Amino acid sequence: MSGVDSRAAMTLEISRDRFATAGTFTISRGSRTEVNVVTVKLMADGFVGLGECVPYARYDESMDSVCDQIRALEADLAAGLDRQALQSAMPAGAARNALDCALWDLEAKRTGKPVWQLAGLETPTSVVTAYTLSLDTPANMLASARKNAFRPLLKLKLGGEGDLERLRAVREGAPDSRLIVDANEGWSAADYDELAPRMLELGVALVEQPLPAGSDEPLAERSRPLPVCADEACHDRDSLASLVGKYDVINIKLDKTGGLTEALSMRDAAREAGFGIMVGCMVGSSLGMAPAQLVAQGVEFVDLDGPLLLSEDRESAIRYEGSDMHPADAALWG
Repeated sequence: MSGVDSRAAMTLEISRDRFATAGTFTISRGSRTEVNVVTVKLMADGFVGLGECVPYARYDESMDSVCDQIRALEADLAAGLDRQALQSAMPAGAARNALDCALWDLEAKRTGKPVWQLAGLETPTSVVTAYTLSLDTPANMLASARKNAFRPLLKLKLGGEGDLERLRAVREGAPDSRLIVDANEGWSAADYDELAPRMLELGVALVEQPLPAGSDEPLAERSRPLPVCADEACHDRDSLASLVGKYDVINIKLDKTGGLTEALSMRDAAREAGFGIMVGCMVGSSLGMAPAQLVAQGVEFVDLDGPLLLSEDRESAIRYEGSDMHPADAALWG
């Protein structure tokens, strides 16, 4: 790499950052008014690489556990740990995501080449992201749908009794928007059988993770007229084989794959296996969305609206024009 040592010694800094949401954000597992993220800084030769991750309790992660995982590699980073070695030094998950993305950013800063070029990708362009309507009463979801009816793709958080009424309300409020729904493991197989044909009639294109990840075998026994996307059941390439026959689309999130490196490889492997691709996110800042925007180039569904759900964001934040998400500025990442 033209005189740049990719295994240079690095200094590590970890911080915990908090961002307020724009109102209360609710899914089937609970509500929040703020998001907590872990920010990683890697410093070498006067350059700083940044990465962000969102610990997720659903995967037995916490702010403390993720920070501990990252600190455990401090000596290895000081000795020059690189991205390739990181993949085997730490399991997939939020901690590896923050480190992996920080290593990409640091390499970009030190070489003067953008991450997309280092990764052998085409020049990134803007993508159209879904906008999420959080779980609420039909009346409140109707109001939210009307407010966002100009967006081409809306994602509804659902999760049980009253879902059909919520969907009808959203369709009334946004008659021209394409719809996807996310049950967050809140349905049964019987719910899918009952709701799928009605949702197709209302123009729903996809349902994310209707059944619990550990109890999703019934999906293999169904024709799935409404395409099903794996989210909680899908983590990295190792999980793909178990999804064949049960899911039609997979949701790639960097906090699950353990970073951009695995996410890019997983996208290619999923394509080869015949899956459609969604690129999604936990609710986080623009720093967390920036690397995912590269993975989202050319995929069927993009769900990278995290910053749109916040009332505050990073400096040099990603620019959104309506639902058009532009590539990150180098001042932010990459």
